[in-house]
Amino acid sequence: MPDRAESPTGATEKCGVVGVSLADRDVARPIYYAMYALQHRGQESAGIATHDGFQQHSHVERGLVGDAIDEAALEDLRGAAGIGHVRYPTSGGLNTCCAQPFAVSFKSGSLGLAHNGNLVNTDELRTELEAAGHAFTSDGDTEVIAHELARNLLDADLVRAVKRTMSRVHGSYSLAIMHDETVLGLRDPLGNRPLCIGKLDDGYVVASESAAIDALDGKLVRDVRPGELVVLDPEGGGFDSYRLVEEPKPAHCFFEHVYFARPDSVIDGSLVYEVRRALGRALWQESGVPADVVMPVPDSGRAFASGYAEAAGEEDADVEFAEGLMKNRYVGRTFIMPTQDERERAVRLKLNPIRSTVEGRRVTLVDDSVVRGTTSTQLVELLRDAGADEVHVRIGAPPIRAPCYMGIDMASRDELIAADRSVEEVREEISADSLAYLSLDAVADALDAGESSLCTGCVTGEYPYDIEDEETDREVARPEI
Repeated sequence: MPDRAESPTGATEKCGVVGVSLADRDVARPIYYAMYALQHRGQESAGIATHDGFQQHSHVERGLVGDAIDEAALEDLRGAAGIGHVRYPTSGGLNTCCAQPFAVSFKSGSLGLAHNGNLVNTDELRTELEAAGHAFTSDGDTEVIAHELARNLLDADLVRAVKRTMSRVHGSYSLAIMHDETVLGLRDPLGNRPLCIGKLDDGYVVASESAAIDALDGKLVRDVRPGELVVLDPEGGGFDSYRLVEEPKPAHCFFEHVYFARPDSVIDGSLVYEVRRALGRALWQESGVPADVVMPVPDSGRAFASGYAEAAGEEDADVEFAEGLMKNRYVGRTFIMPTQDERERAVRLKLNPIRSTVEGRRVTLVDDSVVRGTTSTQLVELLRDAGADEVHVRIGAPPIRAPCYMGIDMASRDELIAADRSVEEVREEISADSLAYLSLDAVADALDAGESSLCTGCVTGEYPYDIEDEETDREVARPEI
């Protein structure tokens, strides 16, 4: 449910990456369009790096894609190979040094990296690289990957250098890489972050989500497999694939399907919209409550509420699905709220109830998650003020009880409303008549995956990677070279 101005969940967006390689035309404009399709994954900075066969070109600015990259920049970004990035900070503060793609020139050529994810051994690697003479310009983990890869490229071919780098970096990553005019896509060994491959009329693309491929009138080929490196080869008619690391089980981020990804994207073989509808149906089956109207919190709760209402209607034909909250899209993260009273009431500027839908009725409010819970309280109050007789809250994910270390800038434990509270205590805190979350088993069923194939650290507090002072839920082995 909306817990802050910029995100309904209170968890900030991850990043979006894209890499394009074409046979004989400039890639800057196609990358620009693809980045628009990934804008939901990051709104703080945007950048493109290209290579024209002789030199690398780069343009990175703060802001949305349309503000950060203008026509003059596109004209200057020459070349048939390139990568792009939209960013919300997860490691490293927000500044122009941390904005991506990260571009660097070194003895073996030029290198550009666009990264979605988060390393958990950044400090260790940075200390070692600095001792070896590497100078850093940012505190982000992407530059650490770039320096490590550059070092390995000094005495190894491209594929072997990538494999060596994978043996060193520890955490989640999907990377769009450009080495001179060669574009690559790389997914971490557990497949925590999404990455897919698409075919265009005159080339190939790798992107965080298939919606970016759709924006280029391309065709989704498949997901990049966990631990796989793909090297785009438009002139050769395809791409080369190298499965550099194979782990027995993946650790896909279930939150991609619950919240972050666009509903029209296909991730790991599943259409996100249909998964969310299935989660909504499961939510009714597990914790359905009699109500007159089912309504979503826009926009993230819409597909969940649709599935929930459909399942409810099969048992009670009088249940109505309605858009009972209207969203003001012009109130965002830059809205100025100088006083505490204005901050507490800001939700009324963002979401306004349709009184005729709510008044005198039992309302079920459906959303993807509750993180901090502050706006959940405000929404329940808003519906009661609009005349709702009852307000029942249903959430299409399990309680978020722990931080994410894999690339989602989620709240700290102290800020998570469910970290140390029971469901009943959370219900009392947000003043709902009832509250229910979806079970983790139901999420796994909807994704057609066993729980052990998902990263569930934010729900269970057990992580698929070694993290200081945190539990792990499997043996973590770094790949051998």
